Amino acid sequence: MATGFIGRFYKQQQQPDEENVREAPEPGSMPVAEAAPIPSPEAAGAAASARLEESLGLDMVAERVNLHRHLLDRINLGILDTMDDEEIATEIRPLVKDYIRRNNFPLNAKEINDLIRDITDEMLGLGPIEPLLADDSVADILINGYNSVYVERRGKLESTAVRFKDEDHLLRVINKIVSAVGRRVDESTPLVDARLKDGSRVNVAIRPISVDGPLVSIRKFTRKPLTLERLVEHGAMANAMRILLSAAVKGRVSMIISGGTGSGKTTLLNALSSQISVKERLITIEDAAELQLQQPHVGRLETRPPTLDGRNEVRQRELLKNALRMRPDRIIVGEVRGEEAFDMLQAMNTGHEGSMTTIHANTPRDAVGRLEQMVGMAGMPMSQLSIRSQIASAITIIVQVQRLSDGSRKVVSISEITGMEGEVVQMQEIMRFRRVATDESGRIQGEFRATGLRPRFVEEFAELGIVVPAAIFDPGKPLQTGVVES
Repeated sequence: MATGFIGRFYKQQQQPDEENVREAPEPGSMPVAEAAPIPSPEAAGAAASARLEESLGLDMVAERVNLHRHLLDRINLGILDTMDDEEIATEIRPLVKDYIRRNNFPLNAKEINDLIRDITDEMLGLGPIEPLLADDSVADILINGYNSVYVERRGKLESTAVRFKDEDHLLRVINKIVSAVGRRVDESTPLVDARLKDGSRVNVAIRPISVDGPLVSIRKFTRKPLTLERLVEHGAMANAMRILLSAAVKGRVSMIISGGTGSGKTTLLNALSSQISVKERLITIEDAAELQLQQPHVGRLETRPPTLDGRNEVRQRELLKNALRMRPDRIIVGEVRGEEAFDMLQAMNTGHEGSMTTIHANTPRDAVGRLEQMVGMAGMPMSQLSIRSQIASAITIIVQVQRLSDGSRKVVSISEITGMEGEVVQMQEIMRFRRVATDESGRIQGEFRATGLRPRFVEEFAELGIVVPAAIFDPGKPLQTGVVES
C-alpha cells in the first residue's frame, strides 16, 4: 500500500485484505497482442468492453457501474483535485486489476491497460454516470439525490445501480458540468440550466430548493443527429409528412414546432434544419445551446444568467434584437417562452421568412393561444386583434409533436395558418396521426392520414422549382411509414 501523499488516495478503513487477494501477475507474464497502432482512449476502452461482452456475455454498462462503485468505496475522493492525471492513473491501476482478478475476467495485459485508461478517463469525467452517457440506448438520465439514478430507455423509466459516493461527490460532478459553460450553482443560485460538450441539456436543482438533495436531469443528444429520413424509418412521421416539411423549409416557410415536455421538439427542429441551404447564414438563440445544425455558416447565441448582484443578465429578447443586426437569413430560436415571442414575430414579418422555433403546447390551437399570451408579456400597446394579425401573417405552419402513452414520439398534426376571419386565427389541418387501437403489450397502433386539403403555400413552390407530389394529399389511404421515397 502506498504511503505519504499518494497513500492518502486510499481510504484507510477499507484497505484490501492481502490474504484473500492473489498477487497481480506482471504484465510481461500475460499474453500480449502483436504490435499494432496505438488506439485512441475511446477506441481502446470500446475494444476492451467488446471483448468482455463477447467472452463473458456481460452487460458492460452494468459492469462499469459496478467497477465505479468498487473504486468509490476504495478511494479518497477528497484529494482527487490535488493529484494530476498520471498519479490518479497510477493509483487506480492496482484497484482495477484487483477487481478483474476477483471477477475472473480473461483479459491480457494490453486489454487491462486499455480498460484502466478508459476507467481513468471516466473518473476524471463525470464519474458514475459516464457509462450511462456512453450508452446510446439511454435518452434521459434522472438523478434524484446521490443514491438514486433513473434512466429512460425506449420511452420507459427504469432504475439503475448507479450511485454516487455521497452528496459532496454529486455536487462535485454538478459543479464540473456547470462551470464548463461559465455558470454556477450554489445556495444563492440553486437552479441552473447547462449543457454537456455534446450538446446534451442539463438542468440542476440543489438545496434549499431541492429538499432531499440535488436533482439533475440530463436530456441526451444522439452522437449522430436524427434526420427526417430516420424519423420516417422509426415511424415518428409518414414519408408524405417528410416531403411536405422538407419542401416547406426549402421554400422558406416560417413554422413553429409545438409539443409537450420530452415530445421531441428539439430533435425535429434539428432534423428540419438539415434541409436549409448551406448558402444561408443562420443565427441560433437558446437558453442553453443544444441545437446541432449541420450548416457551415451558423452563429450561435446563448443567454447569460445574472451575476451574484443581479446584474448583467442577457435574455433571449436582447439576443433576438441583436441578431437582427447580424445579417441573418434565418433566425432559429430554441424555444420561445416569454416576451421574446414579440420580437420573433417581428423578425418573421420583416424579411426573415423561414425562421423556426419551438413552443410548449398540447395542440396547434393552444400554441396560437400561448403565443398571444407571450406577445402580451412584452408590454407593447397592442390590441388582441393586432396581436392575432401579427401571428397569422408571421407563421404559416404549426407542427404538433406528441409523446404517446407507450413512450413513442410522433408528429400527430401538421396545420396551416390561413389568415384571419373576424377576430379568429384560421387554421386548417393538412395531415394527422389517428390512433386505432392499443395492443396487448401497450403499444399504440395507428395510421397517418392526409385530410385532403392542400396547403396554399404549395402553389407558390412551382415558381421556386420545388415539387410537391399531389398524391401525398390523398385522404383515401394511409400514408406510408418506415420507407423513405422521393
